[in-house]
Amino acid sequence: MHRTMKRLPLLLAGLLLTSLLGACGGKTEEETVSAAGGTEELKKIVIAEPLHLTGYLPLYVAQREGYFEKRGLDVEVIQASGGAHVTAVVSGDAWGVIGGAESNALANKNNSDPIVSVVNVVNRANVYLMAKSGTGPASNSPEDLKAFLEGKKINAGRHGGTPNLLTRYLLVQLGLDPAKDVQLLEPADGSTVVTMVQQGAADIANGAEPQISDGMSKQVWDEPFYKFHDLGDFAYSVLSVKKSTIEKDPETVQKFTDAIIEALQAVQNDKELAASILKAEFPTLSEEALQASMDRAYEDHLWSLDGMISEEALKNDMEVMIQTGIFTGDYAYDELVDMQFVRNAQP
Repeated sequence: MHRTMKRLPLLLAGLLLTSLLGACGGKTEEETVSAAGGTEELKKIVIAEPLHLTGYLPLYVAQREGYFEKRGLDVEVIQASGGAHVTAVVSGDAWGVIGGAESNALANKNNSDPIVSVVNVVNRANVYLMAKSGTGPASNSPEDLKAFLEGKKINAGRHGGTPNLLTRYLLVQLGLDPAKDVQLLEPADGSTVVTMVQQGAADIANGAEPQISDGMSKQVWDEPFYKFHDLGDFAYSVLSVKKSTIEKDPETVQKFTDAIIEALQAVQNDKELAASILKAEFPTLSEEALQASMDRAYEDHLWSLDGMISEEALKNDMEVMIQTGIFTGDYAYDELVDMQFVRNAQP
């Protein structure tokens, strides 16, 4: 897993120790040599991710290629599963979060300091359905999909998470009742998806890379039989911060956004670099699985080209929540999204 992943308590302890060392006048790992020969302290910020996924590759590229560091930032990514990636920002344990805009909308209800999305990363619904090897629908027609899914045990992921919502959305669109016509399994830990199908606990699973290639290499399932990226522009994985952060420290938000835009461009223009970073982030994947992950991402136009979050992308995301009944009430694009930093980016 990623070299900077830690549990939140350990992270907080580490930050406290770093602060104490700095107060004592000693140099820390957050200091770097400036062009003038002195030292310049890097600003430490933490980004929470729900799961370590290839879709977040631009974030990892910005880390490993020094795009953050050259802008005076020391960015650490922590894994906070079970929905804790959003609450980590609400509580102040993380500076920002990568995840769906719809999760922010849920967290913002009755929240005086709402979470606002500032730059796009994954602009497609990065969720695929895989069936136990040797099984699958006769075709992708609504009739065949409905017949195949009915009565199945489906690992849909955490209740309220985007993969879970998309699975429910498809069932509803096909005329199936998620509560009666299938058995939805909703583990909080998304990393169990391959194991559950492998052990027979589930007939079908949703997931993304590297889980897809991992399951295929283990002959747990074949190629995905359904992919939600066909929904088009979709604010699936965006980077977000508190509104108060935008108001009090727009300079850091701008620097962070600039680095992400540079990374998005690098991923599109330098596939060899992207592949090398992917291999560093997922060292246990085979060369075949890594290549399959890359091919799938580019073929499905996974990553945003410019960091913009369009109104259409947010609408498609929120519509899934509304249709599944998870979100009620109104929402406003301008309350959930702030594109000023993308417009002013200097990658």
